[in-house]
Amino acid sequence: MPKLKTKKAVVKRFKLTGNGNLKRYKANKQHLLANKNSKRKRNLRKSTLISPAFKKQYKKMM
Repeated sequence: MPKLKTKKAVVKRFKLTGNGNLKRYKANKQHLLANKNSKRKRNLRKSTLISPAFKKQYKKMM
């Protein structure tokens, strides 16, 4: 069985943490920010972990 090629889009969007989880950044922080309140924009800055449902699938792509 040959090795799988790395999916570059996945590598750019996710980082592997020390525990083997995948870290991602939240969506909705690119435009139309004038009508989003400060609290919402501040919370969108924070990173989060991906859903466990996608973890195995995305790690295989990396």
